[in-house]
Amino acid sequence: MKHCYQFLVALLFVSTGYGQENILLEEYMPKSIYKIPETKVEKAKYPVIDAHSHDYPSSLEEVAQWVKTMDRKGIEKTVVLTGYTGASFDSIVEVYAPYKDRFDLWCGLDLSDYGKSSFVKTAVEELKRCHKMGAKGVGEVTDKGLGVYVAFQTNMAEGIHLNDPLMSPIYETCAELGMPLNIHVAEPYWMYLPDDKYNDGLMNGKKWKIDMSIPGMQSHEQLIAQFSEAVKNHPNTLFVACHFINCSYDLSIVGRLLDEYSNLYVDMSARFGETASIPRYMRKFYTRYADRILYGTDNGMSAEMYETTFRILETDDEHFYVPDYHYHWYYSGFDLPDEVLRKIYRENFIRIMK
Repeated sequence: MKHCYQFLVALLFVSTGYGQENILLEEYMPKSIYKIPETKVEKAKYPVIDAHSHDYPSSLEEVAQWVKTMDRKGIEKTVVLTGYTGASFDSIVEVYAPYKDRFDLWCGLDLSDYGKSSFVKTAVEELKRCHKMGAKGVGEVTDKGLGVYVAFQTNMAEGIHLNDPLMSPIYETCAELGMPLNIHVAEPYWMYLPDDKYNDGLMNGKKWKIDMSIPGMQSHEQLIAQFSEAVKNHPNTLFVACHFINCSYDLSIVGRLLDEYSNLYVDMSARFGETASIPRYMRKFYTRYADRILYGTDNGMSAEMYETTFRILETDDEHFYVPDYHYHWYYSGFDLPDEVLRKIYRENFIRIMK
């Protein structure tokens, strides 16, 4: 990481030729010069269920404001991947109770007994208890290379990966309870590449980088293979692999897994930046797998955020920048057909929750 930072600071400058102003690559924020149509989509074309969000509000007032924003933007319901268990999950149920028809709360996994013989029993019992408290699913269960953990928890089952036999009773319990699992596998592929001039994601190299020198760190390929094995071994369990399984760089991997496993879905959350730079290919992919993709954001509660996702999915706008996504790439809309929009916005989620 230190090497990457030095690389950026020392080498990545733009000399303008006029005053020789030096601009760090991380400061580069271009604006499109093209005089072409710009579409503002203030509300989704069809009702939307956001299948990937988190517990962003810091007060009851912010929850109420979030609901108002959802109303304006056409968001029928939001899935809050809390990651919480125990008292934390119970308290969050109370927070969202006034809007229980607008939010589905998903719990985490209790990994506190990892390393003890009671690990599986504790995890399964807490999972059942959270289900009784109203949890509709589990997530965001994560393995970025060193072991399984859950978003917003400090405990990690270090060395246990998604295909570990210790995870099997958890998956089977989810199947029995009808609780899908939202799974975060690996990270975007460029984070594993050398931090050199050929890295297409170097813009974020200073902030995000997978250090493969850490003992036990799994490669991108290993993590995808381990996840695939878990999905294969538990056909009655429904898995939602978020962020296109972090395989936006090669969607044939995603397509192959969707073709092989009927119990697998993907969500698009937080990967608009990685996909809106290849709009024609994405339109074909969304159309082919329209029954298996869920709308998700994973990017806060703002009205502008929702509008940006709608613009990418619904319009044929070209060459626009989204600084909030932190990349140097420019984006274009997918202009998805109506039948595809209806499925990814809402119908697929309704089907899997039944």
